[in-house]
Amino acid sequence: MFIKEVCTTTKLTKKAIEYYIEQGLIFPDILENGYRDFSTDDIEKLKKIAVLRKLGLGTDDIKIALSDENGETLQKLSIQKELRLKQERAKQSLLDKLSTGKSFDEVSVELKSIEKNETITEKLLDAFPGYYGRFITLHFSRFLNEPISTKEQQVAYEEIVSFLDNVPALNFPKDLQEFLIECTKNFSTQSIIEMNEKIKQSIENPENFLSENKEMLDWYLKYKQSEEYKNSPTYKIQEMLKEFNSTSGYYDIFIPAMKKLSTSYSDYYKQLEIANEKLLSQYPEIQNLSN
Repeated sequence: MFIKEVCTTTKLTKKAIEYYIEQGLIFPDILENGYRDFSTDDIEKLKKIAVLRKLGLGTDDIKIALSDENGETLQKLSIQKELRLKQERAKQSLLDKLSTGKSFDEVSVELKSIEKNETITEKLLDAFPGYYGRFITLHFSRFLNEPISTKEQQVAYEEIVSFLDNVPALNFPKDLQEFLIECTKNFSTQSIIEMNEKIKQSIENPENFLSENKEMLDWYLKYKQSEEYKNSPTYKIQEMLKEFNSTSGYYDIFIPAMKKLSTSYSDYYKQLEIANEKLLSQYPEIQNLSN
């Protein structure tokens, strides 16, 4: 197919198509007469490029996304975009504070915090690739909108950055990687936000959660004791995560530093401990299952 017909099919301009060729996104055949011959694959790629461009992706990210068969790049770009949107909303809030009389010095302190939080969340995402990274990044990002105003917080921030810079990679066997990809390929950023909201509701009102979900919890505990569960990919993944978190310094370094850095996370962690105690008092066998 020649470029004129390609323009009609893809709704792209000739200049845009030529630019994507120059950027190495598509590689049409060059005929003896010098004309470019676009394949069906080229057309499909151009349609995808058009969508990704409208979503705000640059050519470098598009190139990576087109070569990523598992969609992990798009997942990472999605969470990065979500984080950028949160940062822009936080900056808009600071602008509103300035307009209502808050001092530039106070706003400057909070602005520096936003800039540092961007570093933390990006490092979280890079340290834990894939769905686990997306979940943990979104889970903690909502606790990182506070200004760093004390020496203890600054030290905690530096401990987190150091931990994330040096944490070992979490490598699943190929079969578990394929299982995770299949199970999480339809998980969106909104899905993870909703999951976090349910967790938040469960720890804020544990009695209500236990009462409303008793049947589900009874089934879950019975299932966790079964051989079917112990032979499942889910069990293997959870055991690997448990081992990884206990040996990587996640519990000894990262969590204590998060509690020092963020007062909101510290409060959340206290609520989590209270909720856990109430859960164990009603379901003591959970303690045995987690050992």
